Amino acid sequence: MQKFIIKITEENDALIQDDALECYLLTSSLSPAFVRKFAGQASAAGKIVLSGGEEAARMCRDYNLDGLLLDLSKADSIRQEFDKARKTVGKDAVIGIISRSRRHEAMIASECEPDFLAFGVWQNGYENTAALLKWYSELFLIQSAADIRDENVDFAGLAADIVILNDSSYKILVAKKQSLD
Repeated sequence: MQKFIIKITEENDALIQDDALECYLLTSSLSPAFVRKFAGQASAAGKIVLSGGEEAARMCRDYNLDGLLLDLSKADSIRQEFDKARKTVGKDAVIGIISRSRRHEAMIASECEPDFLAFGVWQNGYENTAALLKWYSELFLIQSAADIRDENVDFAGLAADIVILNDSSYKILVAKKQSLD
């Protein structure tokens, strides 16, 4: 069964109460006061908080978060950027990498030994990314993540260990499930 990482895009701490959620992704677009408060609540609830965005490593370090999701999809040197982030956050932090949806880049990113490797999934190009996730999950022990970028993407059929959804998509998913129950 896939695990979820919920990308918090609005300053709303209601999702911290959802027992089905274990991991959150906070971006640098959120206010420092909200990040500090949310991270404290998540920690008290035994949940994981990652940082994302351009300032992910600094945020992780400054707010004592559990880890980060590092976007290396446009990096010239994946290893160099990964090592820089690892040095900033320390050896115990969780680090996920967002990679381009190409086999070669996935292999290079995997050599860094991240905790998980994420691929962006859009409606346009879904089949290619689904095939890449299937290939990746068959060859690598590192967990894979589908970073859902469009609301109507069917993530249930993807061979990903983790699904990254934004908070509004997760709320829609929960509402649909409740209406079916």
